[in-house]
Amino acid sequence: MRQSMTAVLERDTEFQKDFETEPYEVAWAGEARWFVQHVGGDGTARYVTQVSPDGITWCDLDGDEHVAAPGALVSWPASGFGHWLRLRAVVEGTAVVRIHLAVKA
Repeated sequence: MRQSMTAVLERDTEFQKDFETEPYEVAWAGEARWFVQHVGGDGTARYVTQVSPDGITWCDLDGDEHVAAPGALVSWPASGFGHWLRLRAVVEGTAVVRIHLAVKA
């Protein structure tokens, strides 16, 4: 049986400026999927998956941007990520977000 886990990184958190999520260690996982939902606010945000070897220094995984608008739920996979994952967000306006990271071994 495969192991899986879902981490809630943000729950109804309001952002009015760019941000990064808390880092999450996922070295045991073979695959990951982000779920980002804008549950309030009037703005949009562009998200990029970031990776790190140590949870301290970061770089973009692939440079792909994923846009979330008010009321939208977006999801995308991450693969080949190594040990740590987080999201970097560029916010335009105000966004109230829920962010989940689902991983499987």
